[in-house]
Amino acid sequence: MAGLAITKSLSRERLASIADGLVVAVAVSLPWSTSATAILAVLWIVTLIPTLHWVDIRRELAMPAGGLPVLLVGLGIVGMLWADVSLVERWKGLDSFFKLLAIPFLLAQFRRSDRGNWVFAGYLFSCMALLVATAVVVVTPLAPALIHFDNVLVKNAATQSGEFVICIFGLLFLASETIDGRRWLTTIGIIAIILAMLADILYVSTGRTALATIPILLILFTLKKLKPWGIALAFGGAVLIGLVVWASSPYLRFRTAAIWTEVQKYEATDERTSSGERIEFWKKSMRRHS
Repeated sequence: MAGLAITKSLSRERLASIADGLVVAVAVSLPWSTSATAILAVLWIVTLIPTLHWVDIRRELAMPAGGLPVLLVGLGIVGMLWADVSLVERWKGLDSFFKLLAIPFLLAQFRRSDRGNWVFAGYLFSCMALLVATAVVVVTPLAPALIHFDNVLVKNAATQSGEFVICIFGLLFLASETIDGRRWLTTIGIIAIILAMLADILYVSTGRTALATIPILLILFTLKKLKPWGIALAFGGAVLIGLVVWASSPYLRFRTAAIWTEVQKYEATDERTSSGERIEFWKKSMRRHS
């Protein structure tokens, strides 16, 4: 019996190690491929579940970080109950919500594993590779054949800029630690990566959702990591960068002005546009709840 217990323990440890590796693989694939990410995610959850106990999941669900994503999924399901579309379309509308259910499993997994940094490192280096590949292609004759209409190699501008925003704010936390440790060369390298990704967002491929989330995340970051003088310096720098970019980036001005143009076109011709569809969604939501 003791030998069987040891064998099961070793098997569980091996599965846990494989699950950690699969999460890293998922993170690396995210900026590049939706299909590969989906396949790896399924393999990850199948490998992870045998290594967990119900008490692990219950503990995470009892905490805000693990419980709130599940509540958001429940809110999404309730919201779909009053949709005036078929059950199939309602189910498709929940796709993005179901991804949140992975959060409690990830928290349980990396509460016992010390490989959490590997996940961020894999994601960061993958995004950096995408950034470099995009920059190289843009300045070569291959650009018309490989670059999409919104100046990206894969996926779309909203997704790519969102990925870069995640990296930027993850790196800001690392930069605050390297500054405290007076590791200046590392700090300079981190800042260079942040500025390169920010330049891509603001000059090359702008996702308007990223423009909305950057100020919010900046506020949260400064409140958590900086002292009052640091907060003032950070926001002063952000305003200065914003003014310089607005004056020097016709692309950013065009993307921003396109919001108003799309709204006007939608109201005048009922033509489907991104901004127009958002307004229509908000109107229908308000009518449903009034």
